[in-house]
Amino acid sequence: QVQLVESGGGLVQPGASLRLSCAASGSILWIDGMNWYRQAPGKQRESVATISSGGTTDYADSVKGRFTISRDNAKNTVYLQMNSLKPEDTAVYYCNADVTLLIGRREYWGQGTQVTVSS
Repeated sequence: QVQLVESGGGLVQPGASLRLSCAASGSILWIDGMNWYRQAPGKQRESVATISSGGTTDYADSVKGRFTISRDNAKNTVYLQMNSLKPEDTAVYYCNADVTLLIGRREYWGQGTQVTVSS
């Protein structure tokens, strides 16, 4: 079994920064794409940022230039550095990973961490 555990969420004022972390643990052979999604109240879950195993990144237009995704393959951990936060960034943030196990390839989700941007 694989677990993804997120941390780093919280309540911050507009313009502040936060760094989210998501650590994967379990019988992992390899992790391909690692991703961050978010879901605001009353809205659908949306992709925020993605990073391949080789480090190629992609971002939603709404966060380009403000958010940076990175990963540490040795620690099976993905990060999301969020700068210049806006109230519209308020959401539950989820990490997601494509994991290769002995039994095959599976997709896993974290439990989510709340990010609230408010003055």
